[in-house]
Amino acid sequence: MSAMSAGPGLPVRNARAFALKDVPRMNLAAFRDWLLTSCADGGRIAAWFVPQGKAGGEMFAALAMDEEALIEVAAAPAVDAFDAITPECPQAQAFEREIWEQRGLEPRGHPWRKPLRFPPSVPGRQAPEVGRGEFYRVEGEEVHEVAVGPIHAGVIEPGHFRFQCHGEEVLHLEISLGYQHRGAERALNVLPAGSARWMAIAETLAGDTSVGHATAACQVLEALAGREAPARAMAIRGIALELERLANHVGDLGALAGDVGYLPTASFCGRLRGDVLNLSAEICGSRFGRALVRPGGTAFDLDEKLCAALLARLGPIERDLAGAVAMLWSSPSVMARFEGAGELSRETCERLGLVGPVARACGVRRDVRHDFPSGIFRFGHIPISTWESGDVFARAYVRALEIERSFAFVRKQLEALPDGRARRVLPPLAAGMGAVSLVEGWRGEICHVGFTGETGELLAYKVVDPSFHNWFGLATALRGQAISDFPLCNKSFNLSYCGHDL
Repeated sequence: MSAMSAGPGLPVRNARAFALKDVPRMNLAAFRDWLLTSCADGGRIAAWFVPQGKAGGEMFAALAMDEEALIEVAAAPAVDAFDAITPECPQAQAFEREIWEQRGLEPRGHPWRKPLRFPPSVPGRQAPEVGRGEFYRVEGEEVHEVAVGPIHAGVIEPGHFRFQCHGEEVLHLEISLGYQHRGAERALNVLPAGSARWMAIAETLAGDTSVGHATAACQVLEALAGREAPARAMAIRGIALELERLANHVGDLGALAGDVGYLPTASFCGRLRGDVLNLSAEICGSRFGRALVRPGGTAFDLDEKLCAALLARLGPIERDLAGAVAMLWSSPSVMARFEGAGELSRETCERLGLVGPVARACGVRRDVRHDFPSGIFRFGHIPISTWESGDVFARAYVRALEIERSFAFVRKQLEALPDGRARRVLPPLAAGMGAVSLVEGWRGEICHVGFTGETGELLAYKVVDPSFHNWFGLATALRGQAISDFPLCNKSFNLSYCGHDL
């Protein structure tokens, strides 16, 4: 690492390696000033953490500077306590809580220092002052609580929602997660990087985002090894990533229709989601795209016959889906439920650092494929889909726009797949290097960070799922809403429990 610095962070490119010795090491005051100044100037916190293991003596941050298409990285000493920036920069709230609960570093002045995932307490330190079962309370006549979960009906992951209500109006929603903390991130820090077991964990960090997380992980390893995947592999990864986006967006539109009792679109989308998943299965044998993306490229190739078959099946899916979605917008009862429900302003979205379709539904032009293009997205552009109203309708409509554009992208790639091989062998990881990998998963920005040690071993690994950014956005969107609209608002965000509970 370099000597103490008071200047800006080191600018790096997405999925490009940098020398750890070049990362500025700042004192805590300078580090805090850098975070606040950069976020005030349009930057976002993509990752902020204290690495596990040997690299745990420092805290690192990676800030996404969207307009400059750059990521700034810097480090500071990991001391027992530091001044929180959350009061001035709300997007930092979850990062500071995570550092507190995982590493025992106290963010002094944090307005709500509650554990983020409730892992076992760190030995040798004072337990967080707000423990499991202690919730924020709104006091007043006729104010009441409604508790939901963590066990839910049907096939759903565990999460606890506690509503403070006055009549039917939600005054505050507190979300408690962490019921299935799996140690997945910890495993990525100890298993051999890129091994079969390591990749199996990486691509199931959030099971419905297997391609997105696997791509982010492989980009880290490829950057640290100094060798890109072949162009053909980049295109196949892009096809798989957009098929993953299609399947989940189609499923969400159907679920939103079902939540308001509109069965025609719900029924159509249920079937069509399965049809899209089956396209992924044709490529690699897994409907979720597992075992496809691997370090150095892809484990499966697409021949001309398979490309033609996929193209032939895309057309009917796209046609049927267009009709099913059009029915949504033409139904007055659906629009009456969608419009105005769970509104978020653009200002709130930016202050909370929200990502993905949730942010774009607030009018924020934020998309990793456009702002930090890597892989095939450096050569094949997908327009950013936005809407302005920030409500359930906007989040549904942005999904519909992205569906149209993903279909067009997949078709174009299948029609002109680059020649060459789909995978190359990676050399050993270089020593003393770091890499930040951003991928636009279907929920939004996926961030993976990796560091290597003196002999090229993987020294530290960090994952930030898009749900990490967006859960507090759901809590904010419920304020002033009818509690009966919670299922609809929740589905319009459709965040991951397991992606958060790493």
